[in-house]
Amino acid sequence: MAFRAPTLLALSAVTLLSGCSAFRNYDSELAQTNQQLAAGNVDAALTLLEKNNTGPDKDLLYYFEKGELLRAKGDLSGSQGAWTAADQVVGKWEDSVKLDTDKYLAQFGSFLVNDKVRRYEGYDYEKVMLTTQVALNLLAVNDFDGARTAIKKTHEREAVIAELRDKEYLKSEEEAEKEGIKTQYKDLQGYPVASLDAPEVVGLKNSYQSAFSHYLAGFVYEALGEKDLAAPGYRKAAELRPNTPLLEQALVDLDKPAKSDDSDILIVVQSGLAPARDSIRVPLPLPIDNNLVITPLSFPVIKPDTSTAPFAQIGVDGRQLDLTALNSTTAMSRRALRDDMPGIIVRTAVRAITKGAAQKKLNETNPLAGLAVGISSAVLEGADTRTWRTLPDTTQVVRLRLKKGEHQVTLPSVAGGSQVKVTVDQRYQVITLRAVGSQVFAAGNAAHVIPGANATAVASLKQP
Repeated sequence: MAFRAPTLLALSAVTLLSGCSAFRNYDSELAQTNQQLAAGNVDAALTLLEKNNTGPDKDLLYYFEKGELLRAKGDLSGSQGAWTAADQVVGKWEDSVKLDTDKYLAQFGSFLVNDKVRRYEGYDYEKVMLTTQVALNLLAVNDFDGARTAIKKTHEREAVIAELRDKEYLKSEEEAEKEGIKTQYKDLQGYPVASLDAPEVVGLKNSYQSAFSHYLAGFVYEALGEKDLAAPGYRKAAELRPNTPLLEQALVDLDKPAKSDDSDILIVVQSGLAPARDSIRVPLPLPIDNNLVITPLSFPVIKPDTSTAPFAQIGVDGRQLDLTALNSTTAMSRRALRDDMPGIIVRTAVRAITKGAAQKKLNETNPLAGLAVGISSAVLEGADTRTWRTLPDTTQVVRLRLKKGEHQVTLPSVAGGSQVKVTVDQRYQVITLRAVGSQVFAAGNAAHVIPGANATAVASLKQP
C-alpha cells in the first residue's frame, strides 16, 4: 500500500488538472472543427464549436471562430454579430492598456501564472485581422461606409499595439537582466529556430501590420472619393511589402480617370487556415538552489496548415490572371512568436526555478507531496496552444476593370475547379472568395459558386 499511495496521489493530481477547462487542448479541438469546414460540413463545424464551449462565459476565441464559420455558412449577419462581440472584448483590452499601460504589463508579465491559463486576449495580428475581416463582410454587401469605420478602427488599434509592444519588449529585457537569464530562443537545443528566422518572417516590420489591410483601406477610401486618405493607405501597403507592382501601381493610377462604363473590381482570394500552435519540451540548464539542473521546459511552436494546396492564378472570363499575395497569417504568427519568445523564456525559466527550489524543500520534508507537485507542474507547464484557427492563412488579390454585367471567375483544380458567377453593378466593388481544402466559398449577393461535376466540393455564401 505504501508503494501505491504516491502513484494514486500523483494520478489523482493529473486527472484533476487535465480535467480542468483551463487546460483544454485547443489545437485538437479546432483540428476537428477545421476538418469539417474543409469537407464542406459547416453546420457540423459549428456544432463542434458549441460542444466545446458550453460554459456561460464565452471567450474571445469562441467569437473569433464562430464569426468565420458563420461567414462560411453564408450568414453574414450572424458573422458580424459574433465579430462584434469579439471586438467588444478586444475593446476592453484596449481600454485597460490605455488606462494604465504599466499596470497591464505588470499583470501580464507575472511569473507565477502559466501563459495557457491566462485570459486569452488574442495575438496582435488577430486583433487587426478581426476588423479587416469585418470590413470584408461589409464590402460583400457594398457597404463602403461601414467598411470605412472598421478600417479606421484598424488604424487606431495598430497605434495602441505599437505603443504597448515598445514598452513590453523593454520591460522583458529589464526582467531578463534582473533575473540573470541570458538564454535566447536561438540557444534552445532542439527548437526549430529556422522557422522563426525565415526571410518571410524577419522581413516583416512587425507581427500585426498587414499590407492587405492597408491596401484594402486605400481601395475603400478611393471608392468613397477620399483620395487624400487613399494615398497613405497604398503607401503604407507598399512600405510593408516592398517591390510589389500592384501596390506601386495603385498610387500611380490614383488620379487617372476611369471610363464611365467600367467598374473597378478588387477580387480577394483567401485560402487555407491559420497555423496551429503546438508545445514542445526543450532541456534547459537552470540554476536551482545553487545547482545547475537540466530541466525540460515547454515552448510553443508554429505548425503551418496543409489543408489547402497553394495557387497563384485565377481565371476571369477565360483570361488567366496572376494573384498578388498581400498577407500570410503563418508568417505573421511566426513573427509574433519570434517577438514574444524573450518574454516567454523569462517567464517560463523563472517559474521553473521558483518551483524547482520549492519542490526540493518539499521533497526533504514530504516526498509524497513533492511527487504530486512535480507531476502537477508537468501538466501545468505545457505551452499555450490557443490561437484563431479558422482565420484564412493566405490573402491574395487581383484588381481589374470590368464592364457592368455578369462575369465568370474560375479557380484552379486544387480549389475544386470551381467556377464563380460574379455580377458587377457598382462603380467600385470587392469580391471575396475563400478556399479551404477543396471547398470554395463566395461571400455576398454578387458572387455565386456554380455547381459543377464536383458539386460537393463547392459551397455558395448567400446573404440571408
